[in-house]
Amino acid sequence: MCALQSWPLALLIVSLLVALNAAVAYAIFEPRDETLKVSFLDVGQGDAILIESPEGIELLIDGGRDRSVLRELPRVIGPLDRSIDMVLATHPDADHIGGLPDIFSRYRVSYYLSSGIENDTSPTERLEAYASAEKGMQSFIARRGMRIHLGKDVYADVLYPDRDVSKGETNAGSVIVRLVYGETSFLLTGDAPDTVENYVATLGVVDSDVLKAGHHGSRNSTSAVFLSAVTPDTVVVSAGKDNSYGHPHAEVVQRVRESGAELVSTSEEGAITFVSNGIDIVRK
Repeated sequence: MCALQSWPLALLIVSLLVALNAAVAYAIFEPRDETLKVSFLDVGQGDAILIESPEGIELLIDGGRDRSVLRELPRVIGPLDRSIDMVLATHPDADHIGGLPDIFSRYRVSYYLSSGIENDTSPTERLEAYASAEKGMQSFIARRGMRIHLGKDVYADVLYPDRDVSKGETNAGSVIVRLVYGETSFLLTGDAPDTVENYVATLGVVDSDVLKAGHHGSRNSTSAVFLSAVTPDTVVVSAGKDNSYGHPHAEVVQRVRESGAELVSTSEEGAITFVSNGIDIVRK
């Protein structure tokens, strides 16, 4: 009797194991589709951007304010993935780094890149504690001239900072990177104010198809001068729904409209993913 009752359970367990093995094998051996995916995660009033190269290399830029990033990431990379190749913290404000300790506790991270801004707040101290405990991880300070290789034809150039920003104001020290795949590009600016944006625009190529609006659509970022230099087709605002700051600010919305670009926001649409084949970019 006992043997007969246990048989269906054993069969169920075997079936589940076979299905799991098949799922893992599919994830490992399925041919990749040669596309770059850039996902602006819905983490409320904060930033978290997941970049996946055609080779499967993953770069997470910022982690939002709280554990929301742990809810969002599996929706993009799948529940079985427990590693992220690189984490980049643009600057040590809570709405950008608050969720990163949870990333370090749940995922194996190989490389960590930061602005080098000194900060004695509790979110920064917590992040530093978790980052220092990550075994085998290599840490670097981001500086202009660095190129992050994410596989064939995919790279991210650090455009700013071009100096020591360790003692400066956090937003003004935000790491700005330009992500390129073939003929397509994304400009990701952290919380950089317009003074930094306009300065970076004088240093070299910033032209990009997609621009992340600085500082969640604050009126002091995404200037008309910068928009003119970047000439984006789409501007993305990462902000919380009904946030108390009024982001994106009406002036930013107007500037983007006048530039001819489309404005999209996580506050209205939730997570926003762009897919590039190296020639064209489409919304997923």
